[in-house]
Amino acid sequence: MPYPQLDRHALQMLPLKSRNHRKTIAHDRVPIDRQPVPLPAAQHELLAQCAQRIATARQHGRSVMLAYGAHAIKNGLGPVMVELMQRGWLTHLATNGAGIIHDWEFSYIGQSCEDVRAMVSIGQFGNWQETGFYVNLALNVGAYEGLGYGESLGALIHNEGLTIPAADQLRDEVQRDLSDNPAQSAAAADLLSIVERFQLPAGHMDVAHPSQQYSVQANAYRLKIASTGHPMIGHDIIYNHPMNHCASLGRTAERDFLAYAEGVSRLQGGVYLSMGSAVMSPMIFEKSLSMARNLAKQRDESIDDFQIVVNDLAQCNWDWSQGEPPEDNPAYYLRYNKTFARMGGQLHYVQADNRDFLLTLMHELEGYASA
Repeated sequence: MPYPQLDRHALQMLPLKSRNHRKTIAHDRVPIDRQPVPLPAAQHELLAQCAQRIATARQHGRSVMLAYGAHAIKNGLGPVMVELMQRGWLTHLATNGAGIIHDWEFSYIGQSCEDVRAMVSIGQFGNWQETGFYVNLALNVGAYEGLGYGESLGALIHNEGLTIPAADQLRDEVQRDLSDNPAQSAAAADLLSIVERFQLPAGHMDVAHPSQQYSVQANAYRLKIASTGHPMIGHDIIYNHPMNHCASLGRTAERDFLAYAEGVSRLQGGVYLSMGSAVMSPMIFEKSLSMARNLAKQRDESIDDFQIVVNDLAQCNWDWSQGEPPEDNPAYYLRYNKTFARMGGQLHYVQADNRDFLLTLMHELEGYASA
């Protein structure tokens, strides 16, 4: 007998404008000309060397990937990432579900970040109509259109809306594609159920995003740079909303995982930057690298010459070039370092505020011709 389930349709969703926001992008954004807090000499030198390696990697068409956690967006680093993309220094960006949600809220309403403690206490945390409705709808439509997770949100923001197919069109596709393309038939059936449940009119749905210039997802979509989302079911506030449909989410996330893995497959001679993502980044990296090396081995090639630079605020005094610390050492439980230390290549750790880390790196890259 199936377990009983909570009825999301019975939840009271409030308008996003009624929420008290802790961050305002117009005020909290990081200007690209801001001078970072000076890093210790050794760390500054490391980032200078990293900039040189990035320039060389881009000259040879190798991957330069930036994986980041949600705090990078909340701290206002969107403009810096956009600048790095526009200059051609980054080939791929990757974040978790929360990173994309904050990026969308900043684009849509110019604000983000609620008081979690206060909102949970009154049963309102995450129960916001526009975030749950539009983010999930973009994923539902994106899954039908064959887009990835990050790409679906980038398209919504950049295009300031999305197109809802007519219910009759979707019914025809369900029947027509069932034999030749069952996966597309299933995606059409999923979207049909959503269109009918929410009585969505066919045609273009206008959704203004007045602050999209700060959006990583929208600018990656505009520049045709891969920007992938790597969510975990139940981790993000969009799962509260009845518009959430995890079959669609799974389709878009699967596409993004494989796009991310393709970027890792071109990491020989490249650079991987992991900024503040303690779980998502190392976990998807190790699986992707294993798959990429499996294919490379079949071609008598290798993926062993790459640089990994990890940035976080946590203190770490262990020298990872000496191998893993013993299990009774706290450094053993810094997942991002432990996992990356097992991957080969060259691992470096920079303890710093992510704003100072990325600004310093961007300023060091100014000495090189744009890629």
